[in-house]
Amino acid sequence: MHPALLNGEKYLYRRIDTVTPVPCPCGSSTRIVTRSDTAAANLHVTAISEDSRLHYHARCMEIYHVLEGSGVLEIAGDTLDMKPGDTVVIPPLTKHRASGRLKILIVGVPAFDPADEYFD
Repeated sequence: MHPALLNGEKYLYRRIDTVTPVPCPCGSSTRIVTRSDTAAANLHVTAISEDSRLHYHARCMEIYHVLEGSGVLEIAGDTLDMKPGDTVVIPPLTKHRASGRLKILIVGVPAFDPADEYFD
């Protein structure tokens, strides 16, 4: 048994179509792997339909990988045009937000904790 996974499982297998999206400050997030599965990392697919809120995480590094759509990522005072295939690593304490119509794969290390999300 891997100590980072819960419920005594040897591994985690989950299909995206079995996970119900939840509202989030960025739009809608399908949280495929969460902190309740493992504290090591999370895996979310987030749909940004217009605009998200400027925020940062004190402890969590996020990796954004654009799957679909186009838009803009405001990060650390810069503005990046985003399209499918683009990837950005967002260190802890880095203010960021996305706007446009984007579907983003997000990996958080360590796993996302709502208490670690701060807004301006």
